[in-house]
Amino acid sequence: MRPRAPQGDGIVRVRRETSGRGGKTVTTIAGLSLASDALAELASELKRACGTGGTVRDYVIEIQGDHRARLVEQLELRGYTVKLAGG
Repeated sequence: MRPRAPQGDGIVRVRRETSGRGGKTVTTIAGLSLASDALAELASELKRACGTGGTVRDYVIEIQGDHRARLVEQLELRGYTVKLAGG
């Protein structure tokens, strides 16, 4: 049996993080209730749109660098309700 994606409140949250990453900035995208293969495909498309690397970890997409504005734009084009979270 495959683990199920966590069910959120329907809002995708995009935030910039640096803690625990050796000072490197990472943009995280949480709140997507997609299966792991669909999440990996979306992560791949978003990485291409930003021209950078990234990964999926615990149903959270991590994109290297600060690409919040571009990611919000890309997610809204795909029909998601998006909020910037954090500071």
